Amino acid sequence: MEFTLVIDSQEYSVDLSHPIDLSIPLKNGASNPTAWYCGPVKITPVVAEGFIGDVNQGGSVNFRDITFNPHGHGTHTECVGHISSEPYTINQCHDDPFYCALLITIKPQEIENGDQVIFMNQIQPWLHELTMVKAVIIRTLPNGPDKLTRNYSNTNPPYIHYQVTDQLVKSGIRHLLIDLPSVDREKDDGRLEAHHSFWQYPHKTRLNATITEMIYVPEEAKDGYYFLNLQIASFENDASPSKPVIYPIEKVHK
Repeated sequence: MEFTLVIDSQEYSVDLSHPIDLSIPLKNGASNPTAWYCGPVKITPVVAEGFIGDVNQGGSVNFRDITFNPHGHGTHTECVGHISSEPYTINQCHDDPFYCALLITIKPQEIENGDQVIFMNQIQPWLHELTMVKAVIIRTLPNGPDKLTRNYSNTNPPYIHYQVTDQLVKSGIRHLLIDLPSVDREKDDGRLEAHHSFWQYPHKTRLNATITEMIYVPEEAKDGYYFLNLQIASFENDASPSKPVIYPIEKVHK
């Protein structure tokens, strides 16, 4: 199935038959991307009197409990409820799953204290393109497959400088997707400057803006425009596990 959309007065064709899934599936055990000192994901059969929820153990059906943390385990999308005193939920704030998106690749810059940071000068070349879309997808380098299972806890992962999120807001970006466990420094004394900047909380709160973290962008996806379907589970919580899927687009030549 194909359809046409317009970006910056240029027509593009979207082919829905070639999806690229940016989410990292959760598995039982420790072989998941993990952050914030969370323990392993647990997917275990329910056991009750005369019943076990596992066909391979003699049960009639597979019937499992799942224990995980949406922020600490795998791909997730969060809303301003992550930092607000008001009980905003992702199910309330995520009002439309379809967007035009811009994928960019950035190698964070190392600074004197050893931190690796994405700075304003690194998104400067994309400023015009950013004004043409509602979502930006940031792939960081290096981009190895270890991102699918990495334990980020106590490793001081790369993060985004708040001036970058300020600019994303000015450019009209509503949805920020990144392959890191957080847009902020792991230990920053609770300032969460990039989160506050992107959601403009508490003075000009952007309720319909979301941040998606711990995605994985395969090498086959080249930088440029995509059609994005950002799917969440219907949790009344500040965050939900999510499944962002992008579709390649091509210019229509007339």
